[in-house]
Amino acid sequence: MTDAGDHDPNSRIVKIELDERSLARATADIEHERKVAVYDLLEENYFEPEGGGAGPFELYLSIVERRLVFDVRRQGGEKIGQVHLSLTPFRKIIKDYFMLCESYYDAIRNAAPAQIETVDMARRAMHNEGSEILCERLKDKIKLDRNTARRLFTLLCSFHMR
Repeated sequence: MTDAGDHDPNSRIVKIELDERSLARATADIEHERKVAVYDLLEENYFEPEGGGAGPFELYLSIVERRLVFDVRRQGGEKIGQVHLSLTPFRKIIKDYFMLCESYYDAIRNAAPAQIETVDMARRAMHNEGSEILCERLKDKIKLDRNTARRLFTLLCSFHMR
């Protein structure tokens, strides 16, 4: 993982789409979370597909046969290629992350500030762990910075949110 400020400003995602057929049915709150994640990602990111040449890039995310598919294109739609990642390494971390999110939202309603902070720190640590797994799985395929990996992990989780 690297920092976004150290790279070509064209090594970035300028458009991102999530395959509607791959997404879990969402409440209004979950749909809002997805939109915020996409917005944040487009505001600031570093994304450089190996051998992809000059950007900026468009990214189309979907789930196909229990694989996360990164369909990468140049701005304007020219196809560059696809990266397929097995979701198996993410199952446990996503499940644990969702449990911590539930605990966090519960704590917000019922717990003391110190308890809320403790659960939030655990939730953030789990989110960081998920983004590190994503970076490791994308190594030698797509270069990302830490914030881009975190936001992409959020979008990966959004495919499972109900």
